Amino acid sequence: MTVSSFMPAVTQMIYDMGLQEFLNGITFECPEIALQEKDVAVRYKLEGKVLTSKEITAIFSKTKAEGKTLYYVDEPILESIAPDIVFTQDVCDVCQIDTESVAKSAYKLPKVPELISITPNSLEDVFENALTIAKAMNQEAVGEAYVSGLKKRIYDVVDVQREHRIQSKSVLLLEWIDPLFNCGHWIPHQIGYAGGIDLLSHPSGDSIVISWDKIVKYDPEVLIIAPCGYGIDRTFEDMKFLEEREEWKSLRAVKNKQVYIADFAMFTQSSAGTLVGGIECLAKMIHPAYYTLPENLKTKFVNYQDLMVANL
Repeated sequence: MTVSSFMPAVTQMIYDMGLQEFLNGITFECPEIALQEKDVAVRYKLEGKVLTSKEITAIFSKTKAEGKTLYYVDEPILESIAPDIVFTQDVCDVCQIDTESVAKSAYKLPKVPELISITPNSLEDVFENALTIAKAMNQEAVGEAYVSGLKKRIYDVVDVQREHRIQSKSVLLLEWIDPLFNCGHWIPHQIGYAGGIDLLSHPSGDSIVISWDKIVKYDPEVLIIAPCGYGIDRTFEDMKFLEEREEWKSLRAVKNKQVYIADFAMFTQSSAGTLVGGIECLAKMIHPAYYTLPENLKTKFVNYQDLMVANL
């Protein structure tokens, strides 16, 4: 069996489960280890360009209004791979290629692959998706062991809160800066397991534009900035769009030095293992006195005020 993954989160889960021997055909934004080993069959028209949040939003809006997409399948490469299954997604046609776009190319192949859309809305959906992937690859037991181990890590996070009777804190996680987008889908569930509550979020639904006035009135104790597709350094460049707002310095999170910049992959990429790592990082951000992190997660977020001092 040969499977292709046109969703970075699926690629990551395939590697996490040790099933990468069956994988070939990935996207340009899949994990680095996959990019080194597998053929890239999905490309992006903005690859290599450095744009601001506002510029990216404008380009995507214009492209969508014209009924076009910025993603495309490299059809000769896909034909040479001849996959039996292609994993696609329909969570967001802004962030990744969708099933409809993939189908237009897949149906031209001499051997048409089965298209399986991995489209989670909740954290529980993500775990079910892992099982779906493993089952499609005839490795159901591997998937069950993978999910069981991840849920154990979540229970460990929650047990700390029970043991110390930790009270939840108000949190705001932003998926985009300019314009401002709240967090949706599984991210509010991650925050909940980590001992927080995001009252401006959209659980199990799409993230949406929110007003700065709402954020000021909400005045969260903890503010986390994790724009989709951005690492820490890239997000730091766009923080000026928040700092220039009149009420920025009056926010509780700013005054109490609980503003964090985090790697987007822990939240907006729906790999089960990555999201569990995100929960562990959230717990450290929200309740820093009660949690320690393994070395591999310590670089996934940074306190914004500390980063400002380091860059003076």
